[in-house]
Amino acid sequence: MSKVAVVTGANKGIGFAIVKSLAKQYPGTVYLTARNEELGLKAVRELESQGLKVSFHQLDIENLESINRFAKYIKEKHQGLDLLVNNAAIAYKVSDPAPFSEQAKNTIRTNFTATLHLCDALFPLLRPHARVVNVSSRGGMLNIVKDAEFRNKFIKEDLTVKELTSLLDEFVELSRLGKNEHICKSAYGMSKVGLTALTRIQQREFDRDERKDIIVNAACPGFVATDMSSHRGQLTPDQGAETPVYLSLLPEKWTGPKGLLWAEKNVVDWTDLSWTWK
Repeated sequence: MSKVAVVTGANKGIGFAIVKSLAKQYPGTVYLTARNEELGLKAVRELESQGLKVSFHQLDIENLESINRFAKYIKEKHQGLDLLVNNAAIAYKVSDPAPFSEQAKNTIRTNFTATLHLCDALFPLLRPHARVVNVSSRGGMLNIVKDAEFRNKFIKEDLTVKELTSLLDEFVELSRLGKNEHICKSAYGMSKVGLTALTRIQQREFDRDERKDIIVNAACPGFVATDMSSHRGQLTPDQGAETPVYLSLLPEKWTGPKGLLWAEKNVVDWTDLSWTWK
């Protein structure tokens, strides 16, 4: 049975570069998905002009109807899924005039909640030996959470998805009240704290799953020159795709690290409170 890979938010930037790299080496069908069908099909045509074969399906991870329609399509056409790269995300510009409360609500909704909804729909379709890559960031290292009591809740060994969701909801509510500064000043960073913590929970659950060798990791692409970074990053999208693609292609019966944050193809100590951008 041919393998099936799905990359979200893939019509440009890092997502597009991930699809391009997978199209060259993944042993199966690679789906480029995007919220905007016109832009998604344009991206597919660009890859086809380079001699690469990819498939397209519209997918808006913030829309439950779109998620369910996509899951139904994958189940009916392929009966299962072997790779999911959760890349779709948003980030507000520093200069954006939107109130922080609005930024926090929208960023958590897209980068965490919508990704979780997609996982809920697609995880039942994952086959044994499947790989999941959550595109996170070292901008979401745990040390950006300033309150120690709040921070320690993210690394509880038995943390549940429900508890994690409640933590992020609390951050959004504190932001609405203008009382978030003692917790965290970055909406994007907090969304990625949530995504990396979710990765740990997901792997713990997969380890108990009857489907063998399903591995999930979080990947930091680095500071990449994309629309999201206003093209200020030092890395190209192709360079940013390297770690997500590396984790996508981990061999069967992998016995190395899992459920963790990676950068530059190495595990990062997400809990290191002394870490700073160099």
